[in-house]
Amino acid sequence: MIEIRKVESKRQLRDFIQFRYDLYRGDKYDVPYLYSDELFTLSKDKNASFDVCEADYFIAYRDGKAVGRVAAIINRSANEKDGIKAVRFGWLDFIDDPEVSKALFDTVIEWGKQRGMDTVIGPMGFADTDREGLLIEGYQEYGTSYANYNYPYYKRHIEAYGGFEKDNDYVQCHVKVPEQVPEKMAKVAQLVSKRYNLKVHTLTRHELMKEGYGYEVFNMLNVCYKDLYGFAPLNDRKVKQLVEQYIRIADLNLVCIVVDANLNNKMVGFGITFPSISDALRKTRDGRLLPFGWYHLLKAIKKHTADTVDMLLIGVLPEYRTKGATAIIFDYLIRQYQAYGFTWAEAMPQMETNHGILSQWDYLESIRHRRLRCYKKTLC
Repeated sequence: MIEIRKVESKRQLRDFIQFRYDLYRGDKYDVPYLYSDELFTLSKDKNASFDVCEADYFIAYRDGKAVGRVAAIINRSANEKDGIKAVRFGWLDFIDDPEVSKALFDTVIEWGKQRGMDTVIGPMGFADTDREGLLIEGYQEYGTSYANYNYPYYKRHIEAYGGFEKDNDYVQCHVKVPEQVPEKMAKVAQLVSKRYNLKVHTLTRHELMKEGYGYEVFNMLNVCYKDLYGFAPLNDRKVKQLVEQYIRIADLNLVCIVVDANLNNKMVGFGITFPSISDALRKTRDGRLLPFGWYHLLKAIKKHTADTVDMLLIGVLPEYRTKGATAIIFDYLIRQYQAYGFTWAEAMPQMETNHGILSQWDYLESIRHRRLRCYKKTLC
């Protein structure tokens, strides 16, 4: 018999987080998520997402042993923007037992119904910057620290539950860093730069942290990503947290903005990329920085020991996309990747319908090697 317990203490929250490490220990394709990030994201008194979200976490037990977990989430801001009443499920993990997965889905659905929701969607997080989607293709591809990885049986369980259908698919591209910027891309970047007086601006730490450029990047993300699946605007407190989380430790040679010199250097695009920390996380003890995890992460971020760079966030204002401003960002970043000796770039999951961004990879040698899916079910 399956017993579902709601997480109500810090000890239970640690158990909730720990379950995934235990379930995936020894899986060579999995990347342990950074424990401190998981703890921060799931802490209701710390994560600014809870300004617009409510959530509860549940652990499934059999004979006193944890066998599954799930988060039930309502993002009020996203629901209002999209005109829906949806409960999200996230942080979904379970052993290969239909009784366990059914109990977890039943729990989320009942939790949502009690709060007036008529649809369940997921896997999704609190915000668009959280991991989204269930891995349905690419199980023999190494995972990344920024995207979901799960066992193949998850797909079978969710589809056997009944009523779930595809709502949105993401694809993830593995891109070969070329020895030279492709001629066509370089020409487009040069032409666009000259015609519209656009230029790359590399930022200093002072500009990012003290002069407001870091905040401007994430506030611009609200504009660039506003039409994406499940997106809800980031509030000021969440923007501040993202600046602290990403910008403070970034290698600024791998971050750039595009500005319009005709409009007093108005920011019109940005690119935030990081050396991959996936291999470093595999060397940690369950994603923890102590005792020696910090050393491996520091080497990856500061000394670029990985051969892969993660392209975390790239955005261009809608009116500049058609002008080709994205080519300027890629032209600059590829040159930086070459200088650092990166062999590969890993693009973050992108909507399969986002043809504008996906078409950028046509210039390069790339493969769409992973696919993730968000499901939807109407509640009776």
